[in-house]
Amino acid sequence: MIYDLHEWHHTSLLPLRWWAMTNKTVHGSPFNPFGNSLVSRAMVAGAEVLLRTTHRYAKPEFGLTETTVDGRTVAITEERTLEKPFCTLLHFKRDTDVRQPTVLVVAPLSGHYATLLRDTVRTLVQDHDVYVTDWQDARMVPLELGTLRFDDYVAYIKEFIRLLGPNVHVISVCQPTVPVLAAISQMASDGEATPPTMTMMGGPVDTRRNPTAVNTFAMEKPLNWFEQRVICEVPNKYPGRGRDVCPGFFLLAGFVYMNARRHFDSHKDYFFHLVQGDGENAESHRRFYDEYNAVMDLPAEYYLDTIKAVFQEHHLPLGKMVVAGKPVDPSAITNSALFTIEGELDDIAGMGQTQATHELCTQIPASRRRHLTVEGAGHYGIFSGRRYREAIYPQIRDFIAQHHKS
Repeated sequence: MIYDLHEWHHTSLLPLRWWAMTNKTVHGSPFNPFGNSLVSRAMVAGAEVLLRTTHRYAKPEFGLTETTVDGRTVAITEERTLEKPFCTLLHFKRDTDVRQPTVLVVAPLSGHYATLLRDTVRTLVQDHDVYVTDWQDARMVPLELGTLRFDDYVAYIKEFIRLLGPNVHVISVCQPTVPVLAAISQMASDGEATPPTMTMMGGPVDTRRNPTAVNTFAMEKPLNWFEQRVICEVPNKYPGRGRDVCPGFFLLAGFVYMNARRHFDSHKDYFFHLVQGDGENAESHRRFYDEYNAVMDLPAEYYLDTIKAVFQEHHLPLGKMVVAGKPVDPSAITNSALFTIEGELDDIAGMGQTQATHELCTQIPASRRRHLTVEGAGHYGIFSGRRYREAIYPQIRDFIAQHHKS
């Protein structure tokens, strides 16, 4: 019912959007003699802000077409290596014979698309053969293709690692840190080869440490509250009709609420940039929000499993995690090097939550461990932006090179 109301509300905004488009056209027309007046520029800016805040944003493209390898510009082709119902394993194939380490980047399944890691991939692909998990919008997955639970997510990660071979380096960003650690732990327990390195960035391994607003909210509400208030059925207009999901618009509302003042100020600044004709800053705003506002629905089963196991009952740090009937024991990992990265100002995964991985992986020698706390960095700053490119990525690159097995 809530999902249907959301769709109706979006449709009901059409007259307002038509009015805004008309205003933008009339006041911004080169044939309008008053088009360059302050009033006209303000009218155009206001219409633009209204259109963007009521727009429904589609899944972005990675848009990576070339990179530099050993000082030479080479083309990139985006290939679908393996397609699963809820995830496609993307390969950013480079047109080069240079052999470099293979890296699997496990993107979050937490509301935003994998393209949120575009900056991460853009830097990695210069020095590595990169694969990325591209999670599907659950409302686009037909119900007959089954469900995705936490255990299924772990099974996906195992399958991808096995497919790419024993020398694939794994990088998990945010939410997938827990299922990635679970997958590699079980592979180690079963005597399988594990990745030479695990790089874990801003993940909720132990959310009891420095709990953020996200962690506190998850703890304050019982699981049935989430089942009753957050889970909706996909409407008939989508391929996944009838599927239970946590809608992307709920998740986006939560993201915005956490930093409401920052988003309000950003849109206010955008308005004034448009009025002043500051095209560079206005375009920067558009690029960020084109990505930030593009959200996807999560499978209800996976969402609820994660809330319970990771945020409420802390299965992994308490040694209680069981996946597909088998216990998860991180101390079984002996042959993988571990690099954990946290942001000092991370308001999603607090300081210490990712570093807790070291206390669980007790059999990895100290010489094969590393931790980095990035001063002044928030959550997104540890995997995108200038600080990531100039200060964090070089350390990831060097860590992978140090432990790579030829």
